Formats: sequence, C-alpha cells, structure tokens
Amino acid sequence: MSWWDDTDGADEDEPYGQYDESSVRVRPNPKGNRPRTKTRPTYEDAPSGWVMNVDRGRFGVLVTDTDGERAVTATKARELGRKSVVTGDHVSLTGDVSGSEGSLARIVRVAERTTLLRRSADDSDEVERVIVANADQMLIVVAAADPEPRTRLIDRYLVAAFDAGLDPILCITKTDLADPTSFLAHFACLDLRIVTSRADDVPFEALHELLDGKVTVTVGHSGVGKSTLVNALTGSTRAIGVVNSVTGRGRHTSSSSIALRVRDGGWIIDTPGVRSFGLGHVQPENVFRAFASHAITVQDSPDGIPLDQAHDWEIVDRVQNGELGTTGVERLDSFRALLTGMGAEDPGSA
Repeated sequence: MSWWDDTDGADEDEPYGQYDESSVRVRPNPKGNRPRTKTRPTYEDAPSGWVMNVDRGRFGVLVTDTDGERAVTATKARELGRKSVVTGDHVSLTGDVSGSEGSLARIVRVAERTTLLRRSADDSDEVERVIVANADQMLIVVAAADPEPRTRLIDRYLVAAFDAGLDPILCITKTDLADPTSFLAHFACLDLRIVTSRADDVPFEALHELLDGKVTVTVGHSGVGKSTLVNALTGSTRAIGVVNSVTGRGRHTSSSSIALRVRDGGWIIDTPGVRSFGLGHVQPENVFRAFASHAITVQDSPDGIPLDQAHDWEIVDRVQNGELGTTGVERLDSFRALLTGMGAEDPGSA
C-alpha cells in the first residue's frame, strides 16, 4: 500500500493514515468572531480644540471649555487617513483631554478650513506643503539691511497671501541700520499696511492695533529679526538667529510653526525662516487678480467696474496707461516673471 493511500486499512505505521479532519487545529480569529460594522462614530459631542503646534507626530491643542483653558497633547487618529493636520486647524478630540502630564488624546476630525497658506519647493513643483490653516493675515518681516531685502521674495509672499485669502502687512526691521524709504517705494502702488521697527524701538502700539483679535502668520527670510519681534510681542523666549558675516544669510532658528498668544490679545503663528517660497500650487490666474484687488485706486475704473473685480488685462491696461506710476510697472513686471516661471500665459503680452 502506498503511503498516500488513505484507506480504512491504514495503521500507525502508515504516515497520515491515522489523522482525519477533526484533528486539524483551526487558528482562532485574532480580531474576534464579531462581524465588522460599517457604522462609524460621528463624534458629534467630541471636545473641540485649536492646534497650536506640530512636533514629530504630536500635536499641541488648545482646549477651552467649562473647566477653563488648557494645552492637550494629541496624536492623529487612524481614521483620518492621509488628511493632514497643521497649526491653526480646528479639530475634534477623543481620549484623555485633561491635559495632565503623560495624557494623550486623539484628533478624530478636522473642521473645514477658512484659509490655507501653502508653499512648494519651487515654481514647477505641484506638490504643496501646507504651512498654516485659518489665519486672518500675514505679517511679512523684512530687514532694511543685514540681510539685504529682496523685492522679488516679498512679491512671492504677497502672491501666496492673496491666493490664501490673507491680508498682508509689511514690517521693516533694523531701520537703525539703513533707511528703508527707497525700498518701500517699490510697493507704493499697492495698498499695503506698513510698519517699521528699530532694534531699540519695537512699535508696540502700531503692531497691537494690527494684531489684536487676529490670527497672524509671520513669514520672513532667516535672520531678519522675526523671532526677536515675536518674542517682544508675546513674551516668548524662542531662539534668535544671527546673520553669517561671510554669506550674509541668516541661520534657521525655528524648525516648525507654533502659535503664540500676543500679550494684549490675538495670536501670532511663527513659522521657520525660508530663503525661497515656491508658488507651484498657486493658480496662475490668481496672480494678476490679486495684484488688481490690492493696487491703490487712482480713480474708478473706466467702465465703472469695482477694482476688486478687475480682470487681468484691465490691471495691465491701468499700468500701461500710467495710472499706477513707475512702481506699478515694476510690480507688474515682477508678477509677469512669476507667471512665466509657473509656465502660465501672460495676459498682457498680446
């Protein structure tokens, strides 16, 4: 008889002949025998919070309820999948929201965002990096000297702000080192709020008037004095960078975005200093429309169209007709260069 012949005549000397199906051990289901349900929790009553900072997969969330205000450490729940959570997000939490040492909550839902500041690695890169959500305005910090200010970098900040729906504020620091008048003249055609600051004289009153009651995101080249300004306004002790005497470039001191409370009200979201600001995520048609809606009105547009509804070619015509002066030509040329770098068609080239 062959060893594979499974017959009633099998005995202990014949391999496998002594076994039947009842001898097979079935591995139990490690997840239990209860069938999975498609019903998922809605978290309607989950506590809400506001993300103040992100650090290596952990989120600092400000929770305010009947027990007061406290900072809670949270992680992202698996059900959020690939959805990002960034500083400024309004979220819903489950788990331990006591804020006590060693406690950990879970972020289970991210509310719809009102604004979203993004940047890409360069103008040809469509992969965007989300910086901040739900900010009201952008504080662009530039040094009058050391390092030298760059008008084209500010133009990039302005386009990103306009695209995100943020109101821009231009702050010039280190005015004790150089007179910023000639530099500011480059932006005379734009309806920008401008504040100047010296090393020994931070304009607290002017800044508080602009920042109180708002969520403001700061951007700026490394070494321009952004952290110094933020520390003065918030009482923070974040590290302050220095400018390399050889390269003239600032050293990065902030590695992630963090929200800090302004002394008399409002919030500042301090972001890492950057030397470039890619706009690959921006829709090219928004570049000129943003410029049109923030250009100083010399007079009503010819056809009675409100300036904030002007089309791309209308703002080009206004510049070419001399309505916005020399600085209007400079800004328009800069924005055209941005469009070219993004591979878009220049509406004023025809």
